[in-house]
Amino acid sequence: MLLTEYGIRTTNDEKRLILFATARILYIILSMQTDIRAHYGKIRFILIFILFLNWAVAAAKIIYGLLSRCSSMTADGFHSLSDGASNIIGIIGIHFACQPTDRDHPYGHKKYETLFSLVIAVFLFIVAFNLAKQGIERFIKPVLPSISATSFIVMFITLGINFWVMHYEHKKGVALRSDILISDAMHTKADIFTSVSVIITLILIKLGYPALDPIATVVIAMFIVRAGWEIVKQSSAVLCDTAAILDDKKIADIVLTVKGVKNCHKIRTRGRPDDIYIDLHVQVHPDMHIDNAHKVSYAIEEAIKIAIPEVTDVVVHMEPPDDAGQPKA
Repeated sequence: MLLTEYGIRTTNDEKRLILFATARILYIILSMQTDIRAHYGKIRFILIFILFLNWAVAAAKIIYGLLSRCSSMTADGFHSLSDGASNIIGIIGIHFACQPTDRDHPYGHKKYETLFSLVIAVFLFIVAFNLAKQGIERFIKPVLPSISATSFIVMFITLGINFWVMHYEHKKGVALRSDILISDAMHTKADIFTSVSVIITLILIKLGYPALDPIATVVIAMFIVRAGWEIVKQSSAVLCDTAAILDDKKIADIVLTVKGVKNCHKIRTRGRPDDIYIDLHVQVHPDMHIDNAHKVSYAIEEAIKIAIPEVTDVVVHMEPPDDAGQPKA
């Protein structure tokens, strides 16, 4: 059916341009689906690699902590074990997040990654509660731990591994714009702080202050709660549609470079840092024909996506200038 039947004037060149634009959109959609799978494939590989490192660190701390009856070392080991559990949760979340758009999810599945990062936070809160409970029980019924040079060797080696994992995972999380990797890196960062506190506790126990062991366990639980709360704040900001771009002027300046646009306002943004959705209002000449207005709309979307690559979709609302009165029918 020809566009002229709808009153839209077209030439052969314009028809070819429309066909080219349609083909380009289809190509972009297919490329995006391939890129999404490759993107989440990288995240999945990182999570699996770090999972084995976390399990090794956790096993060393838990086994030696139980043998030496040192509750703070054992608590730190279970914290490391929760790092591994969060890796598994992340892998499950990535499986859902990498699915292509469908009828029920026209905006894609990327928010599943953000949702599963909240599951990691919940897991952290449960671990923190159990550790705090254990520390209080040990304070009421003290147990004298056995500290040796091996205790310090185990802690320093595992601390070094955790530091490398945290730095590597956060770097990759920023590069890949992954909520799961950044949340898991924060989890590991809490593990580093708790490991340092355990080492200090071991020194004090060796100096004759065993009562500090259960106190350190409670302090470790507080570190874990703090890490969980940071994850909740970041994830809820995305799920509750907090503004993804606070600088409206940046977007308006881009839009105003498009020929035919007289003003830009009512700018709203939402989404993840790597999956931003924008809707805005632009004022154009009241006599602008519908086909030209459509071209302006596409030009606005393309200009924004070029300037801000993280933008996934732009919805443009056309309206006449405030002083133009009602648009012509």
